[in-house]
Amino acid sequence: MTFKKIEQFFENNKSIGVFLLRIFIGLRLFYGVIDNVVSWDKMLEFSKFLEVNNFPLPIGCAVISVYLQFFGSIFILLGYKIRLASFVLIINFLVALVFVHFKINDTVEGMTPALAMLFGCLTLLFTGAGKYSFQKNHKSL
Repeated sequence: MTFKKIEQFFENNKSIGVFLLRIFIGLRLFYGVIDNVVSWDKMLEFSKFLEVNNFPLPIGCAVISVYLQFFGSIFILLGYKIRLASFVLIINFLVALVFVHFKINDTVEGMTPALAMLFGCLTLLFTGAGKYSFQKNHKSL
């Protein structure tokens, strides 16, 4: 098999790459917030973290952030309304980076989970859900 054939194989199967990225982003988001969804104590713990970082109405911010990530993860996994979900999550992770990670002078390693979600969602904003999704019109929000 020549390199040109290998390259053509990957070119013809770009949607698999988008699907794999969606699986990673969706599962990582889901894993990151499910404890807060099922445990009010964990939600309060996150709220206290936000309070320490001077967020206004920390319990409200905690609930909003957690449920944006929770529903965003489901939409991304399903490939439904992916651009809308990605856009909202981009805002969420920009807030996290600017108002927490940058503020505490976090290391690149410490910011990597938030950066991975930010750049993954930015990529999905541009690519859309891809061929393997529940979204039929790949161009709409």
